[in-house]
Amino acid sequence: MRSRSAAWLLGGTILLAASASCNYTSPADYCLSSDCLHVVFVVGLPSNGMALWIFLFRTKKKHPAVVYMANLALADLLSIIWFPVKIAYHIHGNNWTYGEPLCKVLIGFFYGNMYCSILFITCLSVQRYWVIVNPMAHTRKNANIAISISLGIWLLILLVTIPLYLVKQTSYIPALNITTCHDVLPEEVLVGDMFNYFLSLAIGVFLFPAILMASAYVLMIRTLQSSAIDENSGKRRKRAIKLIVTVLVMYLICFTPSNILLVVHYFTIKHWGQSSVYTLYIVALCLSTLNSCIDPFVYYFVSEDFRNHAKNALLCRSVRKNLDVLKENSLIPH
Repeated sequence: MRSRSAAWLLGGTILLAASASCNYTSPADYCLSSDCLHVVFVVGLPSNGMALWIFLFRTKKKHPAVVYMANLALADLLSIIWFPVKIAYHIHGNNWTYGEPLCKVLIGFFYGNMYCSILFITCLSVQRYWVIVNPMAHTRKNANIAISISLGIWLLILLVTIPLYLVKQTSYIPALNITTCHDVLPEEVLVGDMFNYFLSLAIGVFLFPAILMASAYVLMIRTLQSSAIDENSGKRRKRAIKLIVTVLVMYLICFTPSNILLVVHYFTIKHWGQSSVYTLYIVALCLSTLNSCIDPFVYYFVSEDFRNHAKNALLCRSVRKNLDVLKENSLIPH
């Protein structure tokens, strides 16, 4: 909103900032309330940390799915590790005291994580379809291809987030005596440019991957349903279809609302000077952030190796010590 009496939404309360010259914007911090940040940090940090450790050091066969899941866990961690700074920002009344560069890093990593997650989940979905239709495919060759694709995704995300680092993200509000981080656009930042930027991302890095993933899943389900099966294979097929539907629904719930409402949000600001979907966008972006908590549970159901290693990692130390004692005493075979 560009006026002398601009409305600022801080910590869920609308405050009037007199003599403010800026554009009201909503993206990352307000929707990421302190409670949401705490939940994602407490659950997501250890679970993604354990997932990355398992994929890198406990999984011997580096299948393409392992490569994609390891990169997905890394993307989640790179976003989650900054959450304590965001939490401190909210605790201090949405007053940013850490400087412009760190604010840009936070915003870049936030959006980078969202689009990284979209692309790696898409790759994982296409890879699962490829395995079903080509069960004899060479694993090592496919793993090398997966590594190359992963490097390409990281490079792409680096390039598409560069504009976020070039735009001024902090804005001082004299009436409130606070400096915000990405909550308010300075007047020199053109809302039209931000609208075009996020519209391009929504089409290129969300819509196209979503169509690709949905197509892969539809073909996958058709392949599974048309294959000849026995009773045991039938149970596995039903489980596979349930997993496919679950991952697709998770993808749609976590990322569709945020990408649509992000574009609508900047569109309404561009044409009417204020956002009419701010509250909805708060909920939508929280959903996209919660994806970082959900991903490790997807790994658990997708990968049998991950399930086995996770169970072993979660065993009590006392149980493992007792097993070692039994082995030393030759009570159980080595």
